[in-house]
Amino acid sequence: MSEATNTNKEKKPPLNGRRALPPNNSNDEENEVPEMEAFGLIPRGFNRKDYLHVVDINMFKEPHEINKQQHHTDKYYSPKLIVRRGQTFQIQIDFNRPYKPGTDQFWLEYLIGRYPQQNKGTYIPVLVGDVLKPGEWGAKITHKENNSIRLSIMSSATCIVGKFRLYVAVWTPFGILRTHRNSANDTYILFNPWCQQDAVYLDDEKEREEYVLNDVGIVFHGNINDIRLRSWSYGQFEENILDACLFLMDKAELELSGRGNPIKICRVASAVINSRDDNGVIAGSWDNTYTYGVAPSAWTGSVDILLEYYSSKQPVRYGQCWVFAGVFNTFLRCLGIPARLITNYSSAHDNNANLQLDFFLDDEGKVDTKITKDSVWNYHCWNEAWMTRPDLPVGFGGWQVVDGTPQETSDGMYRCGPASVQAIKHGHVCFQFDAPFVYAEVNSDIVYSRREKNGTQVIEKIDTTHVGQLIVTKEVGRDGMMEITEEYKFQEGSEEERLALETAVMYGVKKQTTQDTLYQPQTDVEMEFQAQKAVLGSDFKVTITFRNKSRNYYTATAYLSGNIVFYTGVTKNEFKKHSFSAKLEPYASSTFDVVIKSSEYMSDLLDQASFHFFVTARINETGKILATQKATVLEIPSLRIKTQGEMVAGKEMSVTVEFTNPLKQTLQNVTLRLEGPGVLRTMKKEFRQIPMNSTLIWEVKCIPNRPGLRKLIASLNCDALRHVYGELNVQIQKS
Repeated sequence: MSEATNTNKEKKPPLNGRRALPPNNSNDEENEVPEMEAFGLIPRGFNRKDYLHVVDINMFKEPHEINKQQHHTDKYYSPKLIVRRGQTFQIQIDFNRPYKPGTDQFWLEYLIGRYPQQNKGTYIPVLVGDVLKPGEWGAKITHKENNSIRLSIMSSATCIVGKFRLYVAVWTPFGILRTHRNSANDTYILFNPWCQQDAVYLDDEKEREEYVLNDVGIVFHGNINDIRLRSWSYGQFEENILDACLFLMDKAELELSGRGNPIKICRVASAVINSRDDNGVIAGSWDNTYTYGVAPSAWTGSVDILLEYYSSKQPVRYGQCWVFAGVFNTFLRCLGIPARLITNYSSAHDNNANLQLDFFLDDEGKVDTKITKDSVWNYHCWNEAWMTRPDLPVGFGGWQVVDGTPQETSDGMYRCGPASVQAIKHGHVCFQFDAPFVYAEVNSDIVYSRREKNGTQVIEKIDTTHVGQLIVTKEVGRDGMMEITEEYKFQEGSEEERLALETAVMYGVKKQTTQDTLYQPQTDVEMEFQAQKAVLGSDFKVTITFRNKSRNYYTATAYLSGNIVFYTGVTKNEFKKHSFSAKLEPYASSTFDVVIKSSEYMSDLLDQASFHFFVTARINETGKILATQKATVLEIPSLRIKTQGEMVAGKEMSVTVEFTNPLKQTLQNVTLRLEGPGVLRTMKKEFRQIPMNSTLIWEVKCIPNRPGLRKLIASLNCDALRHVYGELNVQIQKS
């Protein structure tokens, strides 16, 4: 009776008429497992001690022991056994007496969730046999000594990924005896890129070391003309991160039986990484005000974000695309899915998915921001995850695009992917998921058009090469940049590229025709725009060059508009207007310089020090318009990191971060962050102010716990200055 009242107190999930059991979608919840499962009445004299019973189980779960070494899980900061599926692992069982194979019968039981069922893969009985079949559950005795036996256990290569509870069951004539619940024997089972039968199998050892085992990476940012890079600490092996990643799947309410499938996991994770519509991990903010939260540029890695979310269950503020991608990468690598962070320079955000970004010009040739809804992001970061795609025709496995940044909804939620990179390249955008959106991000045309007084729309310029000019990721085994544009698209202007586009259009990507609008560009005059590289806080100049390739004499009325923009290409305000007239001699070039003063931009500058210049010029004799645009980024000063003394695992060392304020103003309320997986947990320090030209020095003491080549990453953040980073590679010796 007492048991019944107990269960009533628990909130029972409502049953519906369609299913016998409630959904089993929490790895955290458990069921009661009886230690004695009687076959009928138990005779009076029954004593379980008379039968074979388990005294102890040794899981060989230390980092230096066989299991974690063979399964490449020795870096996880966890006291429990962590293995990869489809590969054997060892345990030892100590009984109360020697095991007799003829008469004694025992088996193992692995359970996950609150409603374990054998047909769902959430209750797994593992019988002891003579042979282990590759990639199928089974156990085999490899060694017997006194009262102990050593077992080799093979898990299924399609097994659910998560935390399983282990019981040993012994058969007796009167019932089944089980070991009691012991969380020390919990076993985490992960994806296995080393196993040929696993859906995430990757055949190159160097790539596995990079895409699964490397816990730091590089984020490429800036813009196409000025590529910047910064380090990011993924920290997938740090304490509690694995549990935090499993919690994300619980949060997304992914049925446990679906958690062996990397396609499903990626799809639900791309929704739960952002907070839109499901209270997910990170709240995005692109408006330059980060009250009550951390500015996206201040984060140095994923660990703080995941741990804060795991404990508070509330979205962590704030992120932008590289933060979503950094945390997503941690999640994928932590579970064992090979993953990399990608940057697409000049990334199209096409609101009506017509493969065309429409920029509308007003009478003066300025972009009309009221009706221009599309934007070109200076860069956009997403992830690629490696897996087979049995749901698609042969040939579309391999790298898949997944994107956790909330841009557009997919099946009613803010998520994107997995979309096959191969399908995007060849224009086969009919294959799930969200391929048309990703295709547009790397392939859209920019169309500048202007409405005449009589209502006809005149196209002034079509730019087919601006979007998706460069797609990059970190090199394998090194910190350099690897270009992967050719994985996504054929050479601009090639026959294959045309074919891929026609294929994409055939499969329903909308492509507006320009037949209904007039398009007669001025072909005999070219206009170019260059911006001088400049350090934040200094003056710089921009140069407009006209080339008259005809024998005609022309005059032009030109207009330069300088805008401060978010890295998403959305304008905050226009800080520079400059009109001028130009005389264009036949067969000659003319150059015009415009000086941009720091006083014109400093007060409104946004956190990525990003400008966007539009130049439009009307050729007076023909009435035709030339238009060009360019994004440019200021050089931001960096932090210097130094170390003192010897660097040995387990011994105290000292790290110093230095920064000199280059601006003509005092920096207020400055936050410094420093982290390095395996060397130190994230540390923060606030400074009230840093006067101009003065240098700040911050010294920290730490005790590194992992030998090898590690990376220290620091960031500085305040309202006037963001995206200030520093990093240092350090070699930690064995103690």
